[in-house]
Amino acid sequence: MSLFSKLFKKKEKLLESADLSVLHTDFHSHLIPGIDDGAQTMEDSIELIKGLVELGFKKIITTPHCMVDYYRNTPEIINSGLAKVQEELKNQKIDILLEAAAEYYLDDDFERKINAGEVLTFGNNYVLFELPFISEPPNLGQVLFTLQSMGYRPILAHPERYGFYYNEFEKYQEFVDRGVHLQINLMSLMGHYSPETKKVAEKLIDRGLVTFIGSDLHNVRQLDLLKLATKFPYLHQLLASGKLKNAEL
Repeated sequence: MSLFSKLFKKKEKLLESADLSVLHTDFHSHLIPGIDDGAQTMEDSIELIKGLVELGFKKIITTPHCMVDYYRNTPEIINSGLAKVQEELKNQKIDILLEAAAEYYLDDDFERKINAGEVLTFGNNYVLFELPFISEPPNLGQVLFTLQSMGYRPILAHPERYGFYYNEFEKYQEFVDRGVHLQINLMSLMGHYSPETKKVAEKLIDRGLVTFIGSDLHNVRQLDLLKLATKFPYLHQLLASGKLKNAEL
């Protein structure tokens, strides 16, 4: 049974693989070895980066998790790891521009990091953050106010994966109206996380609410999923929409 058949009970017509080189930049990935749930070794990192290069990307902004109780990554830890990967890419003559920021979990320590100037940004002062998967955190509004009042431009990671918003779809429009950019995952468009997640990602695209798309790449197994995701109609629709800003990063 094919991977596609396992994911879906009824078949969806696939297209030719989309050309991801038009995106230029992939951001939201976990490629620095040994500091979160992504790449665990330098060999992992290089294999994942080679996979993204093969998909057409010219630049990668990798974003390790920052969580106060689990992945206590600091700018120093992230930048140190980045430098080691950059050196290995140079040694292996792999032609890719690699930068790093972070994926900040909206926990009790995130606002302290913001006020202390400890957040890593990318592009035009963007900050990538994620929410808990259980419920909307009570300090969400305050954190967004703090971010924006200090000149940061927030990007919400994989909004299509937060089940507590599925019956409150207007929340997504409220984020956009408030100046929060929405970044969906490539693999959401082929049902990797769940059929419901796929439907929500498609609805976000139909409503014109998606500004960025990212691989959220963690491991080698996901490279095949990313290749498959390039065949799905909604990726083609999103690429043709003119809404995406990946190439500006």
